[in-house]
Amino acid sequence: MTQMPTREELARTIRAAGPVIDPPAAKALYAPLLADAPRGGPALRDIPYGADERHRLDLYLPLEASGPAPVVIFLHGGGFIRGDKADRAAIGHYFSRHGVLAVLPNYRLGPQHRWPAGAEDVSAALSWTRAHVAEHGGNPGHIVLAGESAGAAHIAAATLVRRFHPPEGLRIAGAFLASGVYNAELELLARRQLGIATPDPRNEAYFGPDFASYRAMSTVELIDADPFPLAISYAELDPVQMQAQAGELFARLVTRHGFQPRISVVPNHNHLSQVYAINTGDESLSGPLLDFVRNPAA
Repeated sequence: MTQMPTREELARTIRAAGPVIDPPAAKALYAPLLADAPRGGPALRDIPYGADERHRLDLYLPLEASGPAPVVIFLHGGGFIRGDKADRAAIGHYFSRHGVLAVLPNYRLGPQHRWPAGAEDVSAALSWTRAHVAEHGGNPGHIVLAGESAGAAHIAAATLVRRFHPPEGLRIAGAFLASGVYNAELELLARRQLGIATPDPRNEAYFGPDFASYRAMSTVELIDADPFPLAISYAELDPVQMQAQAGELFARLVTRHGFQPRISVVPNHNHLSQVYAINTGDESLSGPLLDFVRNPAA
């Protein structure tokens, strides 16, 4: 029998590792807990929402829904170059268990697909969801977009920049951004201070080699959407660039664009552990996220 790590043991391991992004280590750390985690309702997998092979999504149907269920579209991370919805199945089960219909899409990745492919895919997934979610017990009038890391970056661009909105308009209940990239130019110009590699395997793969264009691809410079309910979070042990960009996005939205977003820090977690902890009994990120999905305008 696999020995389950205690909450205290996990916290010590995470804090000892510091502000790292280490997918294999994070996955291995939570594997015993996730293997024994509770499951939600039925899942429908690999539903196409577009023409590309990555345009596939999974639906996790809500348990014990008394009426049309709130809907969350959750985008995985992966540094713009990797990641798969299957790796976030625990998030689908978590929301299903709490009466929320969860939509987990894949999206196109760099370097084969560059900016703004991610924002375009968010918009396409939103359009599909709005058109079809009622068939599965979801409320098309209550859709929240949520994402982590690169997924948060894509959702920020898709919602805060009007030209990426679906043809029928944005019309969402809210958006939740966890530890995203919102200023590609900042990461380019402050690589030494932020500890970012050169060449940068993440940003250069997605934003391309024309560094003079990075400002024109930075969400913080492009915001022109009308205010909507929004939450921004970062992990206590996130790399410094995620913490800096969460603060910058919050400040710009409040001082220049009329938003009043929530902002919060996820304690005792790093960039990836906060996400792997979802559906293990650790509510550090999932608690605020579920609260926002249910009541985005609160």
